[in-house]
Amino acid sequence: MGESRGKPEITGTMRGLLEGVKAYWAMIKSLQTGLLLITGLAGFMSTRRGNFDWGELASLAGSLFLAISGSTVLNMVYDRDIDAKMERTSWRPLPSGKVGVREALMFGLALSALGVGWALLLSPLCGAVVFAGLFFDVMVYTVWLKRRTPWSVVWGGISGGMPILAGRVLGAGVIDLIGSLLALAILLWIPTHIMTFSLKYACDYKRAGVPVFPNVYGERVTRLIIGFSTCAAVIVMTVAMWQIGLGAAYLNMGIVLGAILVGMALFGMLKPTPVLDFVLFKSASVYMLGAMTLMIVGV
Repeated sequence: MGESRGKPEITGTMRGLLEGVKAYWAMIKSLQTGLLLITGLAGFMSTRRGNFDWGELASLAGSLFLAISGSTVLNMVYDRDIDAKMERTSWRPLPSGKVGVREALMFGLALSALGVGWALLLSPLCGAVVFAGLFFDVMVYTVWLKRRTPWSVVWGGISGGMPILAGRVLGAGVIDLIGSLLALAILLWIPTHIMTFSLKYACDYKRAGVPVFPNVYGERVTRLIIGFSTCAAVIVMTVAMWQIGLGAAYLNMGIVLGAILVGMALFGMLKPTPVLDFVLFKSASVYMLGAMTLMIVGV
C-alpha cells in the first residue's frame, strides 16, 4: 500500500525533472550548436592529416559546445520579448514561462565562462577566438544590431566563422590563410542559411519589429544576395579544401556538392517559390555538413 502511494509522487518528480532538462536543452538549439561544433572539429583536424591528439580534440569539442551553447542561451534571454511576438518562437522556454529569466541568464553566463575558460587553457589564441565569436554573437549581433538593421547578418556570419577558425588555430598555432578562408566561407554561407529562413517567416519578423532583408529590401534583392553569397561561399570553401590538400576524390565530391547548392540558389533567383526557399535552407546545412565531413575524413 505504501509503495503504491509513493509511485505517483516519484513519477511526477521524474516527469518534472525530464521536462526541466528538455526546456534547458531547447535553449541551446542543439542542431545549430551541433553544426557549428562540427565546423570547429573540422578546422582542427584539417591541420593534422590524421595525426592528432584525441584528448585535445575532445577538449576542443567540450569548450566549443559550452561557449556556443552559452551564447545561444544569452541570445534567448535578450530576445525573449520578440520571441513572444513570433508564432514560430513563442513556444520557447523563456516566453512560455518554462524557465525563469534569472535562471536562464545564470545558465548562459556559466556555460559561456566555462567554454571560454576551457579554450584559454588549451591555447590563449584559441581562447581569444572563441571569446571573439561569443562577443560578436551576443553583444554586436544580438544586442546592438539585430533590432536596428538587416545587415546584422554580417556580424552573425563573422561569429559563425569563429568556431572553425578556433579549431584551425588550436591545430596550427596561428591564424593562417586556410583558417581565414574557412572562416570567410562560413561568413558567406550564413546569408543562404539565414535569408532563406527570413523569406519564409518575413511576417513573423515584421510582427516582432525585427528588420530582415525581405521586409526592408524586398524578396528580389534578398534572393540576389542569396545567389551571390552562395556562389562565393562555395568558391571560397573549395579553395580552402584545395589548400588543405584533400585528395582528388574528396575535393571532387566537395565541388559536386557545391555545384548542386549553387544551382539551387540560382534557380531560386529565376523561379522563386516558397518550397524551393525551404529546400535551399535545408540544403545549405547539408552542404556545410558535407563539406566538413569531407575535411574530417579526407585529410
